[in-house]
Amino acid sequence: MKRRPAKQLLKGAFDIVRKVGLGLPGVEATAKYDGSPMLKVDGMFLAGLAMHPSAEPDTLVVRAQLEDRERLVEDAPEIYYLTDYYRSYPLVLVRLSRVEPDALHDLLSVSWRMTTAKARRRRPDEMAREGPRIDLAN
Repeated sequence: MKRRPAKQLLKGAFDIVRKVGLGLPGVEATAKYDGSPMLKVDGMFLAGLAMHPSAEPDTLVVRAQLEDRERLVEDAPEIYYLTDYYRSYPLVLVRLSRVEPDALHDLLSVSWRMTTAKARRRRPDEMAREGPRIDLAN
């Protein structure tokens, strides 16, 4: 399947996401390999624009617990949805044109907590691979 180029997105579609996301600790705005904007925390995906052809234009992809996303999709299908491509991941798709800023803040906060928890679980493995740190200053 061919990817939709990032330039076809509405100008400024990610601006509110960037503004809200950068208000969370340790979040950085960056771009994916295709040039589409995304947010990371501890070098890990927090949220980004959905670029898979199965997603609607100007759709945000954000981490969500599977049971939470099912509730979101059921309660507000005009805002939240899934496609088969994204279904097996702990993510939800969000129509940026329809989500309220407070709901966006809540979504990004949940994604932030999930991402930082994942980063904390990953760190002991990385430290074990690096070996013990030796303090040469003493």
